[in-house]
Amino acid sequence: MTDFDGSAQSWSLVAFSSVVAVTLMLCVLTGPDREDLAEFYTGYRSLSPLRNGLAIAGDYISAATVLTIGGVIALCGYDGVVLALSTVLSLLLLMVLLAEPLHHTGRFTMADALARRSPGRAVRVTACLVTLASLVPMMVVQLAGVGQLLAYVLGFTDSAMRTGCIVGAGTLMIGYAAIGGMRGTALVQILKTVILLGSGLVVAGLILHTFGWSPRTLFRAAAHGSGAEDGFLRYGLQFASGPYPGLDMVSTQGAIVLGAACLPHVTMRMYTAGNAPQVRRAMSWAISTVTLFIAVITVIGVGATALIGRAGIAGADPRGNTAYLLGSRAAFGAHLSRPESLLFATVTTAIFLTLLASVASMTLACANSLAHDIAAARPNVSPVREIALARLAALAVGLPVILLAVVAQHRSLQPLATVSFCLGASAIAPALVYSLFWRRFTRAGLLCTLIGGTVSVLVLMTGTNLVSGSPGSAFPDADFNWFPFTTTALVSVPAGFLCGLLGTVLSGRRATARERERYAAIEPVLLAGPPPRPGRGSL
Repeated sequence: MTDFDGSAQSWSLVAFSSVVAVTLMLCVLTGPDREDLAEFYTGYRSLSPLRNGLAIAGDYISAATVLTIGGVIALCGYDGVVLALSTVLSLLLLMVLLAEPLHHTGRFTMADALARRSPGRAVRVTACLVTLASLVPMMVVQLAGVGQLLAYVLGFTDSAMRTGCIVGAGTLMIGYAAIGGMRGTALVQILKTVILLGSGLVVAGLILHTFGWSPRTLFRAAAHGSGAEDGFLRYGLQFASGPYPGLDMVSTQGAIVLGAACLPHVTMRMYTAGNAPQVRRAMSWAISTVTLFIAVITVIGVGATALIGRAGIAGADPRGNTAYLLGSRAAFGAHLSRPESLLFATVTTAIFLTLLASVASMTLACANSLAHDIAAARPNVSPVREIALARLAALAVGLPVILLAVVAQHRSLQPLATVSFCLGASAIAPALVYSLFWRRFTRAGLLCTLIGGTVSVLVLMTGTNLVSGSPGSAFPDADFNWFPFTTTALVSVPAGFLCGLLGTVLSGRRATARERERYAAIEPVLLAGPPPRPGRGSL
């Protein structure tokens, strides 16, 4: 592991402390100033398209993008770039297929959009449980990543110090969600996106300058540094050790494209726009921002391999999660002067803020679902009580996540991140597609989709090599690897759609006829949106 000099560590510590103070102040200043549901859950739908687009981009540019995909780019070259581009494809899918229908039919949570077709407590409870199942694993990954990042940058070697970092970051994530609500967490995401993209552009520019502004020269140097030569620039390096590398790649891409587009903390952003044109403009800004960042992370990841070599990256972390940091550090040279130390501190702070902002958005999505879909689904619950319940729910979600992150911090967390994307692709995506676009879809079909897709992911994931059977798995000393793919999407996504189809067909003609009538009643809202609401200003 590369050790950073004292100047860089000092600047990083100052930057971390400053960003914590600033973001907490933003949450306090922009948080709800009255006990109003629309303000807490959506900020009165007052986010401008640019700000909403940057917030959506912030949800997409998570630790999984910066650290995991950045590591795959550095270690596997072409395959990592393809996975990164899958993120952009996911945003395009969200924009073209789901963004406006979700905005028209949803109110505060994913269950609102589902319950418009199939009202009932069973639907809301199931949707809430799937929301928790899909987001809590990713929250654990992000929060444990905070401890790893601080230990790596600040030179912490004591396990107690890393645990303290996780507990402190977890306390911040609960505060962001409970105090700031939608507008507060959106502003943290916006600040994160601007700092991360700005610092990344500087690093990418330095790397390209090192190689004479020639991408061809950069990639050739990276191919040589990888040890795979031309294999680094061709398809198949990432899953070369598996029995079916081509299908494994397709499965992983499917999980990213469908899963990222349908995770609840992303879909809830569709409710913060004022109208359909603002949704489209926000998605355009999000796509542009994420595409630019994918180009940046490609240059930095490939540059890390070109400047350090694959052995150096794998030596710091076998999965390459520190490649973004190593590439940034190498771009500034062997010895950091004061300006370079400050710039590197900006990079590390951006990653730190990325982890905090992502986990805060997920905490808010889980808390909103618990409060709105379960606790407040009972009659005669006042708005004041529901908001209080949402804030308590943020605490109820955050405390177990902190505990799990502390326990799991020394194991491979890739299975947890994979579970989140696969649940989004296998349970939530089929449920949304069927509910929004299939006239005959019934409540039984919806419940079968959510439950069947979730169960298929959880069962199949236990047999992947991410859980056991390989040195980099969560349980390297065990071997119950029976599923031939790294992700479950190739099997679990068709299973989720099939469960919905069978549940609807077996519901009977009377149920399908009733659903057709209900769909006909909401079709004008689905296509054109609800009647316009009075404006509440802008953020």
